[in-house]
Amino acid sequence: MDSADVARLLRSVAEGGTDVDAALRALVEGPFAGADGRSGTRELGFATLDTHRALRTGDPEVVLAERKTPDETVAIVRALREAGEGRPVLATRVPSETVAALVDAFPGALVEDRGRCVCVGGLPATAGRVCVVSAGTSDAPVSAEAAFVARVHGAEVERVEDVGVAGLHRVLSVRDRIDAADCVVVVAGMDGALPSVVGGLVGTPVVAVPTSVGYGASFGGVSALLAMLNSCAPGVAVFNIDNGFGAGLFAARVARRAAAARSR
Repeated sequence: MDSADVARLLRSVAEGGTDVDAALRALVEGPFAGADGRSGTRELGFATLDTHRALRTGDPEVVLAERKTPDETVAIVRALREAGEGRPVLATRVPSETVAALVDAFPGALVEDRGRCVCVGGLPATAGRVCVVSAGTSDAPVSAEAAFVARVHGAEVERVEDVGVAGLHRVLSVRDRIDAADCVVVVAGMDGALPSVVGGLVGTPVVAVPTSVGYGASFGGVSALLAMLNSCAPGVAVFNIDNGFGAGLFAARVARRAAAARSR
């Protein structure tokens, strides 16, 4: 069931074609029994797509292209486009050969090379603002992923790059830009100290993303992860190592809610 199904159901109730109890059952059952008998999923043989997610969460299903064949990714994106009422479809962790296949299948697709993301369909209007802050250039693939995901999910995005704590004056000089955001994503590897610094400078919700960047004792990002989890700065939430996607989506949701609250 998606928003179109709900609209049809409500019209049917208003017109007397569906009684209230039947409509309530359809809404409660949600993905398992739509108003027109559809299941809320679409079966492709190799994948079962969740076409109900946008109604439940406000955000449609996203395609993790990693370890999928180009043909599989193209087929999933096409099916989501057909079910999505014009919403953009996002693919993440897209291998180069799959990028080429998506661009060939969907001319005009937006490609974020550094973040390994592809968006098929027009970007939505923005609501709220996300600032993505990265400690160093080596963190750019993760920060690019976070920024692109946040934009595709409806937030205005500003990026502040290469302001790690080894040169503390750099982040101090952009404090006003960070503080103006509704949510801040801070991406850092090595000692993972930057989110604590940012969390101590602004009252904005801070989402920390550790990266697998660092020398031997960084343990593939575990050191940065533990440092962020142990941050003494309040208001810092931590995502998993290299998870720019999760952080970008979370930040976009925070920003959209903040914008909605301001408009009321």
